[in-house]
Amino acid sequence: KGKCPEDAWDESTIELFLHELAIMDSNNFLGNCGVGEREGRVASGLVARRHYRLIHGIGRSGDISAVQPKAAGSSLLNKLTNSVVLDIIKLAGVRTVANCFVVPMATGMSLTLCFLTLRHKRPKAKYIIWPRIDQKSCFKSMITAGFEPVVIENVLEGDELRTDLEAVEAKIKALGAENILCVHSTTSCFAPRVPDRLEELAVICANYDIPHIVNNAYGVQSSKCMHLIQQGARVGRIDAFVQSLDKNFMVPVGGAIIAGFNESFIQEISKMYPGRASASPSLDVLITLLSLGTSGYKKLLKERKEMFSYLSSELKKLADSYNERLLDTPHNPISLAMSLKNLDESSDAAVTQLGSMLFTRQVSGARVVPCGSIQTVNNYTFKGFMSHTNDYPCAYLNAASAIGIQKQDVDVFLKRLDKCLKTLRKEAKEEKSINEISDSNAATEQLED
Repeated sequence: KGKCPEDAWDESTIELFLHELAIMDSNNFLGNCGVGEREGRVASGLVARRHYRLIHGIGRSGDISAVQPKAAGSSLLNKLTNSVVLDIIKLAGVRTVANCFVVPMATGMSLTLCFLTLRHKRPKAKYIIWPRIDQKSCFKSMITAGFEPVVIENVLEGDELRTDLEAVEAKIKALGAENILCVHSTTSCFAPRVPDRLEELAVICANYDIPHIVNNAYGVQSSKCMHLIQQGARVGRIDAFVQSLDKNFMVPVGGAIIAGFNESFIQEISKMYPGRASASPSLDVLITLLSLGTSGYKKLLKERKEMFSYLSSELKKLADSYNERLLDTPHNPISLAMSLKNLDESSDAAVTQLGSMLFTRQVSGARVVPCGSIQTVNNYTFKGFMSHTNDYPCAYLNAASAIGIQKQDVDVFLKRLDKCLKTLRKEAKEEKSINEISDSNAATEQLED
């Protein structure tokens, strides 16, 4: 049926299946005689076994989704993977998705491929409307495709940074719809930024007949992000949405899924990819989904939600104990942010020192965001870089509840964060005491004089 099985397959069954696919490729035929420049020859047995002897890759020179006559097994693997992934996207919440394919590039380059495909449809266009998110790869994806990003600053609503819809529409009117390639929006992101107002953006795109590409990097694991995409497509226009394989399916980095609601447009994107492609990302995600089944993947999604609630409540308790706040970002379903206002006031270097201390104590993924950081990316200068706005009111720490996180991860993180904050508070008190003594000695010397 081309769907992900409900129950997980055991490893021996998966390996048998992969071996059956491999013997359908010509390089594994017993009597094969290859006289071409690419015949699936592999010098190392270790490399051959690592790839289950599926050596030919996917696609043909003109289309990444095309069937290779001499690699029937690899072609079938490609077709099945795309079909199974489509089933999972529907299960995750985008019920009306029409087509998708796995591409052996990470999210940034996959977005570039989408923009290059749109170039042929809108030859006059040179701008991309982009509500700001401080993440380099999505910004560089537009530059690499040869377009000029038009950065739309976010608006602060409470603690949250949200899409400025009025600024988006004003910029479309100022530049002219025919000169705009697309609107490039974002779902999954670091708090206090929250997913873009996708429904409203989709309506604007439909009204002005402008394509809409969504960066859904790690949004498949969030029912809220997937619901936003589904609703956006229902009420307005979404042409394609791109998601990472490693962030959503716990496989090695190197693959993404490009999906959309118009089957022919997604096929156009796949035909834009030049040459054949590595089958490794497709193989990895197919093995993973077969080893989980839909029941196993749904269980992981449920556990992630539960861990988000747990991380939120425990981080709030820790923040309160240090007279800090868990920032109120109810529209962000994956990432949390804790203020570091008191730490920032105690010392200019204390905030960045906290980030270093966490990293050296083997806490990965936590982001410490100081105030006023400036970063230049491809000649564009971002003020307040990493905070998604020029001047966020306070420094803060990010932590996320992503798929696969365990209770132990949360507990160990909070314990180590607590120790680091205690150390920094103690150092700040000692420094204050030393300064007070120095000031007192200086005052005494002045009186004596």
